[in-house]
Parts: sequence; structure tokens; C-alpha cells
Amino acid sequence: MRKSDNPTSLDIFRAQEVDRFNILLKAMKKTLVDLQKAIKGTVVMSIELENMLNSFLNKKVPENWEKYAYPSLKPLSTW
Repeated sequence: MRKSDNPTSLDIFRAQEVDRFNILLKAMKKTLVDLQKAIKGTVVMSIELENMLNSFLNKKVPENWEKYAYPSLKPLSTW
């Protein structure tokens, strides 16, 4: 965001979108690391991680990612 005393509405919108995307990226990174550990067997596979794995096998966006992103009907590969 530009460092000005009077930000425009577009500047505010961009900042909100960047914040939202960063939250999604953080959630994706954490859950992927957790899933990788669960597959290796170093942590217990929770229901959430199992549902996430099933979503990947069905080529769908996991539900725990959808709550941070915009609604989309696209499959995982094009999402």
C-alpha cells in the first residue's frame, strides 16, 4: 500500500485482498505440512486431514481451504 495520508479506495481494496490471500496461503502451508506428517506417520491423522486427503484424491478443493477463499466450482487443478 502506498504510504500516503489519503489512501484511495482502490488502495484499501488491494490491501484487503492481499491480507485475505496471505491468510489463505498460511492456512494452505500449515495444513499441507500437517498432512505430510500424517501420511509419514509422525502425527495422528485427524478427521480434518483425512477429509483433506480424500478431497485431493477426488480432485476437489479441501473444505478447510474453501473457508478462506472465494467460492468456486472449479476442480483442484484449475483452482
